[in-house]
Amino acid sequence: MKQTDSTTWRTPAVEQLATALTQIDNQEQMLAFLRDVCSFNELATLAQRLEVARLVDAGHSYAEIARELGASTATVTRVAQWLRHGEGGYRAVLDRAGTA
Repeated sequence: MKQTDSTTWRTPAVEQLATALTQIDNQEQMLAFLRDVCSFNELATLAQRLEVARLVDAGHSYAEIARELGASTATVTRVAQWLRHGEGGYRAVLDRAGTA
């Protein structure tokens, strides 16, 4: 599924996934779903990106974050870009989790 611009990522399949995620009632159900739908590497990548966003938001330097988490500086830069200029997803999650 090759997507080339920011308007084509919202496919019916992605919207169906979003609907499924919003219907999960609790952390145990979410963990079970994530484990079923993601590989270990995908889970680790998602978790790392959220932690990168949290640390960027807290004002840590990109180099410090990359070193601490073992993330590439490209990943840190990309997450920071989406945190500041994306769809607002990182911001919403950080604010709701009280980690901002």
